[in-house]
Amino acid sequence: MKATTDGSTGAPAPRAPSASDDAAETTAYTPTVVAGDTMAAARHATTRATEHLLAAQDSAGWWKGTLETNVTMDAEDLLLRQFLGIQDRGTTEAAARHIRAEQRADNTWATFHEGPGDLSATIEAYVALRLAGDAPDAPHMAGAAAWIRGHGGIAAARVFTRIWLALFGWWRWEDLPELPPELIYFPQWFPLNIYDFGCWARQTIVPLTIVSAKRPVRPAPFALDELHTDPRHPRPRQPLAPAASWDGLFQRLDKALHLYHKVALRKLRGAAMRSAARWIVERQENDGCWGGIQPPAVYSIIALHLLGYDLDHPVLSAGLRSLDRFAVWQEDGSRMIEACQSPVWDTCLATIALADAGVPADHPQLVKAVDWMLAEEIDRPGDWAVRRPQLQPGGWAFEFENDNYPDIDDTAEVVLALRRVRHPDPARVDAAVQRAVRWNLGMQSKNGAWAAFDADNTSPFPNRLPFCDFGEVIDPPSADVTAHVIEMLADVDRTHDPRTRRGIQWLLAEQEPSGAWFGRWGTNYLYGTGSVLPALAAAGIPGSHPAVRRAVGWLERVQNDDGGWGEDQRSYQDKKWAGRGASTASQTGWALMALLAAGERDSEAVRRGVRWLADTQRADGTWDEPYFTGTGFPWDFSINYHLYRQVFPLTALGRYVNGGPAGASLGA
Repeated sequence: MKATTDGSTGAPAPRAPSASDDAAETTAYTPTVVAGDTMAAARHATTRATEHLLAAQDSAGWWKGTLETNVTMDAEDLLLRQFLGIQDRGTTEAAARHIRAEQRADNTWATFHEGPGDLSATIEAYVALRLAGDAPDAPHMAGAAAWIRGHGGIAAARVFTRIWLALFGWWRWEDLPELPPELIYFPQWFPLNIYDFGCWARQTIVPLTIVSAKRPVRPAPFALDELHTDPRHPRPRQPLAPAASWDGLFQRLDKALHLYHKVALRKLRGAAMRSAARWIVERQENDGCWGGIQPPAVYSIIALHLLGYDLDHPVLSAGLRSLDRFAVWQEDGSRMIEACQSPVWDTCLATIALADAGVPADHPQLVKAVDWMLAEEIDRPGDWAVRRPQLQPGGWAFEFENDNYPDIDDTAEVVLALRRVRHPDPARVDAAVQRAVRWNLGMQSKNGAWAAFDADNTSPFPNRLPFCDFGEVIDPPSADVTAHVIEMLADVDRTHDPRTRRGIQWLLAEQEPSGAWFGRWGTNYLYGTGSVLPALAAAGIPGSHPAVRRAVGWLERVQNDDGGWGEDQRSYQDKKWAGRGASTASQTGWALMALLAAGERDSEAVRRGVRWLADTQRADGTWDEPYFTGTGFPWDFSINYHLYRQVFPLTALGRYVNGGPAGASLGA
């Protein structure tokens, strides 16, 4: 994959690849003409952004920006290759070049731009560079090791980091939380059955139960004594929490599971591992990956290999080939690993942005995008059907290949995109929309809201397991996903459906005292509020509604002096950061979309925000955005979607210039 420079400032960041070496031709269009200095600037910015986005479309009809996370993806890719014995010098050197470029002046690695040093990320990056041949006494390595020791050493790292180290004997398996493969036999009604976990955690935990049971150790190529606070006693004892507390209960459960590991019946354990392996193989996608995301693929490959699958086995060879598709090769010869890829999400958002910017509804490139999205519809049940066995399929996933896990959020936004385009076969579009609406309605949770992948995935127990310290492991309903579903339902004339009204009431009840809404899948209160206000407006909630006025007041209060909006990832840990951070193009777009939906088109806040977007746009129609405004797990896993800096500013500018979202009755 080729890459071009994205012009990011501050710490070095991966450069966004061009969508295709053979981009689709653009077709000229005429934007709406509106008088006024701010409007003139907005029109000009809209035109340039539209031209850039049209030129970035792949010839097949999709858009995809780089999905940038952190160096643990790159480090774990090298560790996997070391474990399997398939490392090659070229790949190792390219990955090491990227990892070195991401090290900061304080010798650490962070998990988001300008974030604090992260212990686990720094340990994994350090180990990967040791594998690449960097000497431990080199200044950048010695500085990192000193920082690691100063922050508790390996013993203070997250469980996943210590699992990777245990694979090479750098940590003892006995000192890791236990998760037995017999978990696969727990019935759906039993606490901690695999369907109590969110789909991303489920796909990771099932293979890791096999790894945990097998406890493999490959010969380590070097020692890591320099990463322990005391190499003679690298594993300090952790005090037990009170037995009457949840933490104490689950600590004692973990101790019991360690005892069980020693006495587990061989036949039962063997059968459980075979059942887990069958579960894994059944969920491998057509392209060889698992769930379209990198971590489950990595652990599934390790687990199956431990059970005797050789590297030439069709399942493993396809899995290994799929991992290469997560690699972004950059102009400087470095190699970055994407945690996953977002073509469906990027394509529906790009389609909405272009339509709202005034591109004609029958524009050939929009029609091509709809054709591609229609071909990506998932027409078979997946794991979501465990909780909704009678529900017929009809959704879209986030990635190129992920038939087991379509998601509610993508499905809602795809419907909004489909209905903005005048397709030559409207009956085909309408049928897909009807299936999607039925499926989304069927995935409503008991409380009236919607989550991302499953219904009623709200068990309080998985997050309390000592094993699960790597981020959110359940999938409860969220305001941003619920808002997108409400906006979609309003668009298809389901505003008065009782299920829609329940969703609206849930949203109104979820508003923070500040006037904002929490954002689960984007950072953070700006994303939540930027999702909810357009949905409420689409559903007929007037701009004078008290909830809307509170939200407008909050957006006005947190607007930056430069006219833009920004919010740091730290708002997930500290509400003092809510709505606070350096101005970014995507977050300014969200704030403007919210204010425009609330009827604030002529306000000073909107004018200043529009001017900020116009003034910070680059000559090629793009915006610079090194900051991470996407969320995988709040605080624990942050994402910089490189297309967000294009689609959300364009959507906001288009709605400002044209007076609102594009007419959405085209697909009716």
